[in-house]
Amino acid sequence: MGKIKAFCSWSGGKESAFSCYKIMQRQDVDVSYLLNMISRDGKYSRAHGIGANLLKSQAEAIGIPIVQKRTTWNTYEKALKETISYFKKENIRAGVFGDIDLQQHRDWTEKVCRESGISAILPLWKMEREKILRDFINYGFEATIVAVRSDILGEKWLGRRINEEFIKDLKKLTKVDICGESGEYHTFITNGPIFKKKIKILKTKNVYREKKWFLDILDYEVI
Repeated sequence: MGKIKAFCSWSGGKESAFSCYKIMQRQDVDVSYLLNMISRDGKYSRAHGIGANLLKSQAEAIGIPIVQKRTTWNTYEKALKETISYFKKENIRAGVFGDIDLQQHRDWTEKVCRESGISAILPLWKMEREKILRDFINYGFEATIVAVRSDILGEKWLGRRINEEFIKDLKKLTKVDICGESGEYHTFITNGPIFKKKIKILKTKNVYREKKWFLDILDYEVI
C-alpha cells in the first residue's frame, strides 16, 4: 500500500514546522503541499501577519510547494473547504495540523476535515509544552519571534530566537503559555531539518497594529 498524500496547514511558525517534520519521519505519509491562509488583499498570512511572499520563499527553501488561499475570518471555513476540494483532486487524503491541546480547535479541525472527506492528523497533540520547545531546539530548528501581544510581552521580545535563554525567560513570567497558544507570540522559521536552504534575515522594522507588535521583515536572502 502506497503512502497517504497530505497537506500541512502552514503558518510559517514553530508548530506547523515541527508537526510537518514529525509527519515526514513517518513511512506512511507524504507531505505534498503546504497550505497557508492569507489576508483578502494577499499581502499577509491570516494567522501571524507574515508577508505572503516571505512564506513563498520559506516554502521554496523547504522544497514543498505552498498553496495560499485568500480569505477573511468570516469566510475562513468556506475557503478551507474549497482548498481541500482542490487537494482531493490531487489525491490528497489527509491534513496535518499543529494543535497542541485546545480541544475546541481540534473539534473544529476534525469537523471540517470530516465534512470534506479527509483525515486530520495532529502530531503534537497532548505533547508537554516545554518538551515541544526543547525538542524543536534539539532537532536543529531556528526560529525568530515576529509577533507579540503588546499587553503581555511587548516590543522588546521581537527578534528574539527560540533557544534555552528564551525558555528560561518565559518561565519567569506568569499567565504566559510557553508555546504561545493564547497568541502571546508567533514565530517565523528560518532553518531546520526540513529545510534544503536557510533564510537569512537582513533588515527588519517594528510595526504596531491591532494591539500587537510585528517584526516586519523588509529584506532577506535564501542561501
